[in-house]
Amino acid sequence: MTNLIMVETKIDSRDGAHRIAQALIERRLAAAAQVSGPITSTYWWKGQIERAEEWACSVKTRLDLFDPLEQAIRELHPYETPSIVATAIVAGSPGYLNLRFNPGSTTKMRE
Repeated sequence: MTNLIMVETKIDSRDGAHRIAQALIERRLAAAAQVSGPITSTYWWKGQIERAEEWACSVKTRLDLFDPLEQAIRELHPYETPSIVATAIVAGSPGYLNLRFNPGSTTKMRE
């Protein structure tokens, strides 16, 4: 199952994170989404160190859906340069992965 990825973005509000999660599921770009937070992010931005309270939105999807998923996040995200990072899912519970990513499953992701 090397074509499976976890994509994560951070956003400045819980509602915004839920809006992104909902839209990605509705557009069939992700099999599952989780929102967690608040978290504290510290980062460089325009030459200064910034600290912000953010929420993480993590979604499980297939590698072939990354480009449209990234575009959807950019459309929905208020940040000028949102963090959108994909990590390969190299292993997992076979039952869960088959349930979530099998084209015939109830997740109804794009084929």
